[in-house]
Amino acid sequence: MKKGRILTGDRPTGALHLGHYVGTLASRVRLQDEYEVFLLVADYHALTRTQDKEHILATREFTRGLVLDYLSVGIDPAKTTVYVQSDVPSVCELHLLFSMLTTVPRLDRVPSLKEVMDAEHIENPAYGLLGYPVLQAADILHVKGNLVPVGKDQESHIEVTRELARRFNFLYGAVFPEPDALIEGGTLPGTDGKAKMSKSLGNAIFLSDDAKTVEQKVRAMYTDPTRIRADIPAEPDGNPVFAYHDVFNPDKAEVEDLKTRYRQGKVGDVEVKKKLARALNNFLDPIRERRTYYAARPQLIDEILVAGANKVRPISQATLDEARAAMGLGRLRI
Repeated sequence: MKKGRILTGDRPTGALHLGHYVGTLASRVRLQDEYEVFLLVADYHALTRTQDKEHILATREFTRGLVLDYLSVGIDPAKTTVYVQSDVPSVCELHLLFSMLTTVPRLDRVPSLKEVMDAEHIENPAYGLLGYPVLQAADILHVKGNLVPVGKDQESHIEVTRELARRFNFLYGAVFPEPDALIEGGTLPGTDGKAKMSKSLGNAIFLSDDAKTVEQKVRAMYTDPTRIRADIPAEPDGNPVFAYHDVFNPDKAEVEDLKTRYRQGKVGDVEVKKKLARALNNFLDPIRERRTYYAARPQLIDEILVAGANKVRPISQATLDEARAAMGLGRLRI
């Protein structure tokens, strides 16, 4: 018996990296054994930042790469329903209905949207960007998801979903659950020492990187800039190389030995990085093996996405019909 229903997903804007694994993917692999999981490839959400046709066309290719990343880390399509957002059009009508139940000032107060607009100097956001949380609410509620795994920065979006469900239920009758946010995972520093790994900053190690690329990226990783020689004692805390060791090196005795010698000035960055590259490649090897298997069978990806959409469509349509009936918007039979 599953504990509940989860909706989670990603925008198809590029390859996933180790930061994604730490932040969401590892928990998704675990949760699929405990919950009924719907995993969304959010191609409509990918339009919120740019509407260039080349970008739109690229999302189709990115979609396949995203699904490859999912399968490679252990997402099991027999346990997790993987589907593309635009393959289930009824979610758009539910989004429209929800958009009538919130206000522009309310959406203006969503912290993560304000951060995006400030960072990208957007003074007049398109509704698609401002309404991102409303479409996200439709994504969650059209399958009646009651638990949403998110990072801390996305918690405010889930509160919009809860508000919309609560307002709809108050006005028209109990149709939607008020989903809870499941705050899991964490962040991984970028290879350049920045606070967060990001594909847009070019400071990421991707799940699809080969062994040589991983070694090159690790060799170039940021370390303590004041430590100009190996015999200078330094603190491993705050050093991204050791942060990666803590997460991905299963030999905890080796990690503690490296930290001790680092504090004593008895080990150089070359050795620390060499052992990290080995640990990362050992971690990535089974992921690469699964990726190679599915990459050689592209028809399986198509079958997974078709099966996912076929499963979600009737669930979504039933939810929409229920919502319309509650509102008094019964469909005319022509």
